Amino acid sequence: MTAIVAGLNVFPVKSAGGVALAEAELTPTGLRHDREFMLVRPDGRHLSQREIPEMALLQPVFDGVKLTVSSPLAGAPLVCEAADGPALDVTVHKRPCRGVDQGDDAARWFSTALGAPCRLVRFTGTRPTPLGGGTLAFADGYPVSVLSAESLDDLNRRVGEPLPMSRFRPNIVLRGLGPYGEDAATRLRGAAAEIELIRPADRCMIVNTDQETARRSPGTLRALARYRLARFGGARGIMFGRLGVPRATGVLRVGDELAAS
Repeated sequence: MTAIVAGLNVFPVKSAGGVALAEAELTPTGLRHDREFMLVRPDGRHLSQREIPEMALLQPVFDGVKLTVSSPLAGAPLVCEAADGPALDVTVHKRPCRGVDQGDDAARWFSTALGAPCRLVRFTGTRPTPLGGGTLAFADGYPVSVLSAESLDDLNRRVGEPLPMSRFRPNIVLRGLGPYGEDAATRLRGAAAEIELIRPADRCMIVNTDQETARRSPGTLRALARYRLARFGGARGIMFGRLGVPRATGVLRVGDELAAS
């Protein structure tokens, strides 16, 4: 079975807005610069749209040297060069990791924009995936998330409104597998890259947040729960899409063909 890459998205700051790309480099930790930065509370716990849905309105762009973030919540954009400084002990869903503090100016900008004290950190060190022997930056558990366009089309028919793909924040959007075709796939192979799909993506309340307005409504997660509630291992959750680990790295482009097996 063959799928077409219909979209590529990176999220330079965890739980902030995404950047749609025509091509992206797949690295061992996912698409380059994905979830490379994260906002943390004063005690080091990560901030997300679960607590502050307005994080969706943060629009970051990172070129490998300079991070630029704009938002209707702030005046002038934040522009800062990635800093090498003190590393902080931080956590993602209670799992410990390390992040390099990006300075007081960035902390003030984000704290003012979001109305909550926080600091910006950049990933450092290593962090293993729960399964599959992969490594990742600040993503929740796996470096790559995949969702089929046809799966979203089917959900939209069920809810009766055109939910955009941005609600689900996938790194790679596929077309050609049919609704939920990604559920049965274990490998995606292209000319320059390969991904092993390890487990379903367990969805949370963030899918209820409109990524353009930050407004919440409960309908999306409720609709998914009616037909996508399942078990993986010992956990029960609302599954939509797949999570994976890169096995061969290279450049992915929108329009690429991937063999799914």
